[in-house]
Parts: sequence; C-alpha cells; structure tokens
Amino acid sequence: MRRTERLFAIIQMLRRARAPITAAAMAEELETSLRTVYRDVAELIAQRVPVRGEAGIGYMLESGFDMPPLMLTPDEIEAAVLGARWVAGRGDPALARAANDLVAKIGAVIPSHLRPFLLEGALTTPDRAGLIRRDSFDVGRARVAIRGQTKITLTYRDEVDRETRRTVWPVAIAYYETVRLLAAWCELRQEFRHFRTDRVTEAEFLEARYPARKDILRSQWRKAMETEKHRWTTAVQTAAAAE
Repeated sequence: MRRTERLFAIIQMLRRARAPITAAAMAEELETSLRTVYRDVAELIAQRVPVRGEAGIGYMLESGFDMPPLMLTPDEIEAAVLGARWVAGRGDPALARAANDLVAKIGAVIPSHLRPFLLEGALTTPDRAGLIRRDSFDVGRARVAIRGQTKITLTYRDEVDRETRRTVWPVAIAYYETVRLLAAWCELRQEFRHFRTDRVTEAEFLEARYPARKDILRSQWRKAMETEKHRWTTAVQTAAAAE
C-alpha cells in the first residue's frame, strides 16, 4: 500500500472509531509496522489534520474534520452497491427507492475511472422476491415513528392465529433474508417483543411520544437480547451435557 493510501486509510479508521484506536490496532489492519504508523500519524498532524493522541490510550480524530466528499476506494464502492442492492430487494418501497437513488448519486460524482466498479460490479445478491414475506402495514411510517419516538398501536396475529391489540414503543427493525421484525417495548407485556411485519393486521400511528429516550431504550433492548441469547445458549449446553 502506498503512503498516500495509508494516510487516507488511517483517517478512515479514525472517522469510524467510536473510541480511541491504538497504533497497534492500526498497524494490524494496515499490515504494516508500528514505526510506519507513528510516522504516518506524525505526517497527518504536520498537514494539520486534527489527530490527537495520548500514550497508552490511542488516537482520535477531532470533531469537525472531514475529507473531501466521496473519496471512495473500489472496495468501498462495491460495498455500497452490494448493500444498496440488498436493501432495494428487501426494504419497504421508500427504502428501496432510497437505495437506488444512493447508487445513482454515487455514480454522478465519482471519477470516471471508478465507474466500472459501480456499473459492472462483480458482486450481487440472490433474487428472493418470491420468498420474501411482504409487509402488511407501512413499514416506512414505522421507521419515521422510530426516529420521532412516537407510539404505534398494533393489531397482531401470532403464529397460532391468536390476535391481540397492543401499543408499542418502536426501537428497531431487523431485516432477515425473508422476513422483517419490528422490535419494540410492549405496554401490554411490559417487556421487549418482536413483531413480524407480515403478521400485523392493523397499525395506528399515534402522535404521542413515548417517555424513554430512544438511544437508551435501544441500548436496553440490545442488553435484553444478549441476556436472552446467553440464557438459551446455557440451556442448550446444559441439555447437551446431560445426554
């Protein structure tokens, strides 16, 4: 990897990191030496890139800095196109349109020598149109409700055809290969529940905001899922040991 490419790669690592990243971690990803990383970081600082670091902790990029728009590598272009194609084939109509618009916008601004990676990409996703369970309500509005922290009242039919009506606080939508799940805090059950979007028979989008902050609620949901996963893993291991 040329030095210019390494400098851009280091900036990209710092941009995506949520915590200080060590020189050792950067050296491992770049497949280079610690000495080279130290020298490259010093070069970035000399070029007034706002990198700050502390011994034993790592480096961070100060807020407010950004590289010129769409300085993309071929791998980044292929990743964006592959992800957009997956979303276009499995997302709700608004999300599918957004995915196609994203590819068009990238194509409009990238240099001509990179366009073959966009238009003639070697990566693709299988067509699952005939297998995907179609949403039975407007999932696009559910995404708006998640962003706005507003409640939804659902009429839901479960796997044994039992119907319930409940008000939920939506926190996330999980996209699987053929189905989608709405993750939400359920006021009826007083716990997190998951609802398949093809089993919702009616959805009323309310103006009322739920009281919890969505980032805290989402963190609590992830923790609950980890606890549940650990419980099932332990149960399976215990059963296997007893055999």
